[in-house]
Amino acid sequence: MEMNFQTALLDVRQMGEADRLTVASGKTVIELMENAGSAVAHEIEKHWSARPVIVLCGPGNNGGDGFVTARHLSAKGWSVRVALLGSLDRLTGAARHHADLWRGEVLQLVPDALDGAELVVDAIFGAGLSRALEGSALETLAAASGRKLPIIAIDVPSGLLGDTGDALGAVASVLTVTFFRKKPGHLLLPGRLLCGEVVVADIGIPSSVLEQISPNTFENDPCLWIGNLPRLQDGCNKYSRGHALISGGYPMTGAARMAARAAARAGAGLTTIAVSSVALPVYAAALTSIMVQPLAVPEDFECLLDDIHYKAFLIGPGAGAGEETRARVLAMLATGRSTVLDADALTTFADDPLTLDQAITGPCVLTPHDGEFHRLFDPSGDKLTRTRVAARRSGAIIILKGSDTVITAPDGRSVINSNAPPTLATAGSGDVLSGIVLGLLAQGMEPFLAASAAVWLHGAAATEFGPGLLAEDLPDLLPVVFRRLYEQK
Repeated sequence: MEMNFQTALLDVRQMGEADRLTVASGKTVIELMENAGSAVAHEIEKHWSARPVIVLCGPGNNGGDGFVTARHLSAKGWSVRVALLGSLDRLTGAARHHADLWRGEVLQLVPDALDGAELVVDAIFGAGLSRALEGSALETLAAASGRKLPIIAIDVPSGLLGDTGDALGAVASVLTVTFFRKKPGHLLLPGRLLCGEVVVADIGIPSSVLEQISPNTFENDPCLWIGNLPRLQDGCNKYSRGHALISGGYPMTGAARMAARAAARAGAGLTTIAVSSVALPVYAAALTSIMVQPLAVPEDFECLLDDIHYKAFLIGPGAGAGEETRARVLAMLATGRSTVLDADALTTFADDPLTLDQAITGPCVLTPHDGEFHRLFDPSGDKLTRTRVAARRSGAIIILKGSDTVITAPDGRSVINSNAPPTLATAGSGDVLSGIVLGLLAQGMEPFLAASAAVWLHGAAATEFGPGLLAEDLPDLLPVVFRRLYEQK
């Protein structure tokens, strides 16, 4: 399945390959650097009126971009000073070329160079830095942050790892100008919190290079999945829209009820919650369009699964971690039909994750938060890497939840979500997310795209509501989000 390269994210190696392919096609590094620095200067002029600025330049190409930025701002009448880490004699290639075009003084990069500045341009190191900031670079950026000077970062804030978002001495910028495509580190925490506003500038790299690079990491956006989003068709009926089945818990009933309403709002034609007979009055009193199926004995559940009209299953919200939940998970997976496992359905395999892996033979989506993930998978490594390892091992689509949710398929395709507001940090929001995934799967949507769409829809619904959000508000916000999506298409 092809992905839309519009929101592709490039790691440091891939961005280097994009530069190489562009140069091979006839552009020079000097031209690309000129375009980059000019773009940074343009964004600074858009955001601020002229004022004293200090450009902090490093010894590589990021520093070269800084020299171009300084030259363009100076040509527009700005008061610009440049401070360099190291000496001019050690600059080479395009960076040396552009440094030689700078006609002003070049200061040593030390905290005192900040005196009198009202803006700081961080052009010390780019995304490829693989070690912690130290010495005068660390001291000067820390001093700029301490003085509360606005910092504009070129590519990424120095000390931020472009592939992972890890911060090794980086300080927060208010604006980051990067080139051609974003990097994972712009979206993964803590990097996203340090980049401020991120602007992607066109510096002349043709989009055709992406065909050769074949990126497999993307920023979540409707352009990735809207063409596969289920649509109502003339002549459809509730059965053709798919029947979703949820295993309901007791005495914690709210989680499954919210998931069921989310599945229905996401478009499932029918939604049923299977519950123990003792819980029937609680569920039946709280639900209207959602059907409730009582289970007198455990065997009743397996009889339900024999009904081929159920297209997708969910278990976990409020289920309780134990033998009954474990048995139901394995029974659902044994059908080979689309299954979503959340919360207690994951925790119940904490002591035996291999059994869960072996049981996943059909379409399956796991929706752990960090704690649940660590009970089943290796927690080492950055978020993108460990999610890929988990998806490959389990054979499932993994939604590793958080402010920077990562969705990954077993083949390595990954999507990083960036539209989740902090209001989603509320009890029950994860149950609603699993319900949205279920509703899309019940309608036949491909699991990786369904997972990506559900995460985005979840964030958009929360944004629609704003402050004061409760998880139970989310399902009723989905129709507005869907309507806007369809109007844009």
